[in-house]
Amino acid sequence: MIDLYFWITDNGYKARHMMEESGLEYAIKPVNIVKKEQFNSEYLKISPHHKIPAIVDHNGPEGKKISLCESGAILKYIGSKMLDKLYPTDPLNQLKVDQWLFFGSAQFTTLAQQYGFFMIRSPEDIPPGKKHYDNVMRDMFGCLDEHLASNEYMADHFSVADISMFADVHIYGDKKWIGFNDYPHLKRWHDSIEKRPAVDRAWGPYE
Repeated sequence: MIDLYFWITDNGYKARHMMEESGLEYAIKPVNIVKKEQFNSEYLKISPHHKIPAIVDHNGPEGKKISLCESGAILKYIGSKMLDKLYPTDPLNQLKVDQWLFFGSAQFTTLAQQYGFFMIRSPEDIPPGKKHYDNVMRDMFGCLDEHLASNEYMADHFSVADISMFADVHIYGDKKWIGFNDYPHLKRWHDSIEKRPAVDRAWGPYE
């Protein structure tokens, strides 16, 4: 059994999508960040930097109980644990997946969250911030679109690399934000992943 500490954020949905794709038994443990539950002392033992998501695997390596935070690390761990692995074992394929997994985890989501702050959550209207992160997001959408013009998925086959970016593309691909009008290949990729049964479950009710 794996406990998934989850909230309705882009990184939270990444981890839940990963769990649904994995077929592994898991239970959602909501961490309401609006109520600051991520700062509870018991949760800080699992996620020291008070972020979600995090997991506790009661049957980790060598049968030991382990905890893990950081969405990219969770995707890689669960993808490796699956029978039909979404993180490959072959070193060359790992490299292909890693570069996009790390791009999705370290760069794409990080900058998308800044876009979301200035466009949605900021209590002040800050036009220079909006303009900057709008340009940044469009540049990243363009990068992904160009790559997907000649690739079905980010790294040959559907993998954790795709899961690392789907949530933010799904959120900001909405026409009220960036949209897909200028990114037909990214839209094709998004729509094909959106049809996966695991996505429908991952974005559904959680209680």
